[in-house]
Amino acid sequence: MTRPRWDQDAREPIDEGLERAVIRVIDTMRQNLSEQLTVDDMARAARFSKFHFSRVFQRVTGVSPGRFLSAMRLQEAKRLLLTTSLSVADITFQVGYNSVGTFSTRFKESVGLSPTQYRRFGGYTKDIATDDRRRGLRSTTLRGEIKSPPDNPVGTVFVGLFPDWIPQGFPVKCTVLRTPGPYELADIPPGTWHLLAHAVAPGQEHVAGFDADRQSLVVGANGPIAVRSETSLKRVNLQLRPMRILDPPILLALLDVREMALSKQAG
Repeated sequence: MTRPRWDQDAREPIDEGLERAVIRVIDTMRQNLSEQLTVDDMARAARFSKFHFSRVFQRVTGVSPGRFLSAMRLQEAKRLLLTTSLSVADITFQVGYNSVGTFSTRFKESVGLSPTQYRRFGGYTKDIATDDRRRGLRSTTLRGEIKSPPDNPVGTVFVGLFPDWIPQGFPVKCTVLRTPGPYELADIPPGTWHLLAHAVAPGQEHVAGFDADRQSLVVGANGPIAVRSETSLKRVNLQLRPMRILDPPILLALLDVREMALSKQAG
């Protein structure tokens, strides 16, 4: 039996045996976040050759093993910052970094806040920056529908356009919807992008996206999406579904952005 990794990106269904192998590797990553895991270590956990393993992992998750491991380390750092009194230095080494400076830089680039700010604001951010480096180029409007998962209530939905499958750093454009439904992202520059979304059940907007809360999260992805300078309007739909262990962690701090956007809409 096979099933597609993404609801919208179902070009090549993934065999369940390959998924189980990748899940073994993700479990190994989670148990060894403070260790310097190599591709050889991960390939042994998958029971594949090193070269075959890297191709399989990328096909199943959408990102390389190294990128996935880095995202898991930062996600664990987010959890430790909010649930423990460990210092930033202690957290740095606990999630596999050897330098506090390097860790803090990577954390801010991915989450949008420094580790100390993330802890101070309780995992919330009051603003989210978009990547405006391509402003001025001929742009495209992206429209479509965010579809609810069957039999799963969904509240506010964050929708963003990113360079790859991990929701981190600076989205090209983003928006917040009260509920799943039509969306529009204007002024999209030419390039190849990935439309990513996540949401939680009504009343669960405080969920910070930790692995422990995956049962509360629904996600969706569609891509790669090629945007060309001669295209003025592009339609892309996205199906939300429950988050799985194979999905890359959500790194970007988003929750207060949702509340602010909804307040503006109400005003």
